[in-house]
Amino acid sequence: MRRLPTLLAAAAAVALALAPALADARVGGGRSSGSAGSRTYSAPPPTQTAPGPARPVERSMTEPSRANPGLAAPARPGMPAAGAPATGGFFSRSPFLAGLMGGLIGAGLGGLLFGGGLFGGMHGFAGFLGFLLQIALIAGLVWLGLRLFRALRGGQPAPAGGVPPHALGRTGHGPGLGAAGGGPAGAGMSAAAAPHGGEPIRLEKADFDTFERRLIEANEAWSRQDLAALQRIATPEMVQYFADDLAELASRGLRNETRDVRLEQGDLADAWRENGRDYARVAMRFSMVDVTRRLSDGAVVEGDPERRTEATEIWTFVRARGGEWLISAIQQTVPA
Repeated sequence: MRRLPTLLAAAAAVALALAPALADARVGGGRSSGSAGSRTYSAPPPTQTAPGPARPVERSMTEPSRANPGLAAPARPGMPAAGAPATGGFFSRSPFLAGLMGGLIGAGLGGLLFGGGLFGGMHGFAGFLGFLLQIALIAGLVWLGLRLFRALRGGQPAPAGGVPPHALGRTGHGPGLGAAGGGPAGAGMSAAAAPHGGEPIRLEKADFDTFERRLIEANEAWSRQDLAALQRIATPEMVQYFADDLAELASRGLRNETRDVRLEQGDLADAWRENGRDYARVAMRFSMVDVTRRLSDGAVVEGDPERRTEATEIWTFVRARGGEWLISAIQQTVPA
């Protein structure tokens, strides 16, 4: 009987630790990863689709010193420097829980100093476990409230298979994708919009058709866990990140599925040529059915198979002269 409270507390702690990770189980892992040449660590220009800033790149094989040294965007207060590996665990990302655990440890040490035991003996220890369970429940409710708030800010989900909540902005430059402001893609790029070198390039309708197709193909291959298909549409660097994320999910006994992916709106942030390669950074807002299931029995542990959700990300595409566009980076966005 004494072991039951301990097991319950451990289960609650594990659930809290995994909850944020499950929410970002879709392709890309909810992180900013990949390379964009000399602009890897520079923020993409804002667009109508993504007016807020993009999160700095967290995983990249491009060293900051080799991507236009001195031009990388400075880190904002409270945020890690661009390109710096993430440090710390779940509590380092949650000051509230870090403070809570610090207070509990301090109370335990105080008990030792004043002769009351670590938590006042077994009776006190059982009370502590009950208190910890209550805190875990409160933290879970707070997390759920934040998720609902973010979902409301990102747009109301629509029923699966129903009409999208917003009209798909289409232009003559491709389905759902066009240059910010409605001008020709790649034209009118000012020095302020492209200060990091490289020659601005013009994109055609076929290019935007490919970007939309890559979005759908990547999600389909991710859901099938088809690394061979991902190798055909992404750079080796991005394929490695996809493989790592799939392996991490599998190690937890989980798999993520995204289906019926639909591009709702898109804008070209910038497009340029450097070192014989063409790059394009595109803001895309898309909707999908996004669920995470247990491998053992297929039960849904995150998401709703009957409801659509939305995401807004910056995807970078690269191609060699005469080659196909490949996914070279995915960056998360911060709500404006």
